[in-house]
Amino acid sequence: MKRKIRVLLAKPGLDGHDRGVKVVARALRDAGMEVIYTGLHKSPEQIVESALQEDVDVIGLSSLSGSHMALFPKVIELLNKNEMFEDTLIVVGGIIPDSDIPKLNEIGIQGIFGPGADTNEIVKFIQANLKRSI
Repeated sequence: MKRKIRVLLAKPGLDGHDRGVKVVARALRDAGMEVIYTGLHKSPEQIVESALQEDVDVIGLSSLSGSHMALFPKVIELLNKNEMFEDTLIVVGGIIPDSDIPKLNEIGIQGIFGPGADTNEIVKFIQANLKRSI
């Protein structure tokens, strides 16, 4: 029997809106994934430490505050520093301008989902793009 896909969802920075990430968390759980939601106002260091402790397969970051270009690269930097980046799928959601998408792809963020994204598409994306075998 395969183990469940382990997903850590986090809200980095001062963004205080978490309705969307909670909808995604429920959809991932309903799809049979194990979801750890860290809550609001987490630093990149806290997110990576939680991901390390929980041995997750996927990290999902949500940002509606416009700070994604400062916070997301920091998370990637810390994942690399802790030798976790190669084995961890990184997906993000929130308000991400189209002009920022290529920059986020360049640093290794594969899945970028905006407002109104179909949760079934998020589930399928995660299942199809895991970096390690389950």
